[in-house]
Amino acid sequence: MKPITENTEWQALANHYHDIANLHMRDLFAKDTRRFSRYTLLFNDILLDYSRNRITDQTISMLCHLAESQGLKGKIEALFAGHPINVSENRPALHTALRDLKHSPIYVNGEDIAGLIAESRDKMRTFVTRVHTGQWKGITGKPISHIVNIGIGGSFQGPMMCCHALKEFAVANLKIHFISTVDDIHLNEIWQQIDPESTLFIISSKSFTTIETLTNTHTIAARMKARFGQDVLRHHFIAVTSEPEKAISFGIPAEQVFPLWSWIGGRYSVWSAIGLPLMLLIGNEQFSQFLAGAHEMDEHFRHKNFAENMPVLLAMLTVWYMNFFDSTVQAIIPYSHRLRYLVPYLQQAEMESNGKSVNLGGNDIQYATGPVLFGDEGCSGQHTYHQLLHQGRHLIPVDFIIADGKTESEAGHHQDILLASCLSQAQALMRGKTYEEAYHDLIARHYSQKNAADLARHQMIPGNKPSNIIVLKRITPKSLGALIALYEHKIFVQGVIWNINPFDQWGVELGKQLLPAILNSITRDQEDAETDPATAGLIEYLRQLKRHS
Repeated sequence: MKPITENTEWQALANHYHDIANLHMRDLFAKDTRRFSRYTLLFNDILLDYSRNRITDQTISMLCHLAESQGLKGKIEALFAGHPINVSENRPALHTALRDLKHSPIYVNGEDIAGLIAESRDKMRTFVTRVHTGQWKGITGKPISHIVNIGIGGSFQGPMMCCHALKEFAVANLKIHFISTVDDIHLNEIWQQIDPESTLFIISSKSFTTIETLTNTHTIAARMKARFGQDVLRHHFIAVTSEPEKAISFGIPAEQVFPLWSWIGGRYSVWSAIGLPLMLLIGNEQFSQFLAGAHEMDEHFRHKNFAENMPVLLAMLTVWYMNFFDSTVQAIIPYSHRLRYLVPYLQQAEMESNGKSVNLGGNDIQYATGPVLFGDEGCSGQHTYHQLLHQGRHLIPVDFIIADGKTESEAGHHQDILLASCLSQAQALMRGKTYEEAYHDLIARHYSQKNAADLARHQMIPGNKPSNIIVLKRITPKSLGALIALYEHKIFVQGVIWNINPFDQWGVELGKQLLPAILNSITRDQEDAETDPATAGLIEYLRQLKRHS
């Protein structure tokens, strides 16, 4: 297959870029009073406003033709059908099957996995009911009041983000805690917050070999055994893993081990038993709504034509800016305290998926893939890095996310300010401020002509900076499920366009492979012949610090 940059559709977009690169969105809006309504999509309770982009109807048409030329429709079907689209590991990526509540038949290696998913979901529901009703008790007879999830990466980011986002939907008086880092300061902070007699620990590790997770698990298990005896694991520990025999060997009873499968990637696993912390928080029925929202987005993505398809449009706009405007950075800015952990979740989802430099055929890529993602809660961000968005030389597209869920008078006033803050930032990015506007403003504020002329140069803002605004009518289990699925599919579409595999992460694996030898060098003074001089020098310095501490 020839490189995508040689495709007719790609070349046409490159020519089109030169035609519209100097157009300003101010002028586009001035010429088309219906631009907002024409560049807005509504899906259930989610609105996408993409009118503040440097695009025309022709741009959208050409981007859709590029997607068609890359066989996107067929690859979407391959994703849902369970084809081995994760080519480097020869396996499917079937996170979509986890949220199909109809349990439609789908086969992997000749086995209908719908039955496995249904069996796991029933086991999860029974477990949650036992905890909620007080049937599951700690070793001293106390019902469970604290849940501690021990995991990292996909076994941590998704459940933590969702639990914070849906906290107001809690149906049980459970306190949910998360331990991810191997830094024992965090572990000890959590330990001080819990009652060990009424705490259930969820060990979430697909491989059950991840060093951070197992180190934390061994430390906590040792403390629990020292306090309550060897039988404590049966009362206070469950595991979620694709390697059940390892969890059982650790001492967790087989009936307390929940399955994962090789065809579920960690960063796509919140829909599985990895989502148990969320399920314990919001209950069985609302967790089903969470899955249903994602499934409805799946159906939208699968069946809508590209020009009316939210994930496809978001993905193609990223391609437009990265590969034609040379923008390699994107900001995600939620104007919602509940969504404050969405950005780190999406950082893993997108950068771990599409941070690749070879295509599906193993050939070097000569174009940018995978934007650098950053962001923060909106009101905090606009007093920090938004200055760079407005007046920096970088072109940084932004996804603003609004969730307007409060109606009572006091909270409504706060929400009004929050919404106005978001919309004013989007308008400033799009419109900017001309020299003439800055100058006349200063004159109106009684600056002298000379001072106004000098200061106006500093107050000029170029504008023409693109942004999308995603509006959730309210953050609910269903709307959050749909929002996550929206971004999952956006990431997949980008992978298709760039001809890369968004379901492996060999860069992450290399660090894991190097860690044991370096750990031995630090802890046992065992030199590794393959250690580079810089690392060896630092190890020796760290040894000296340990000797003199």
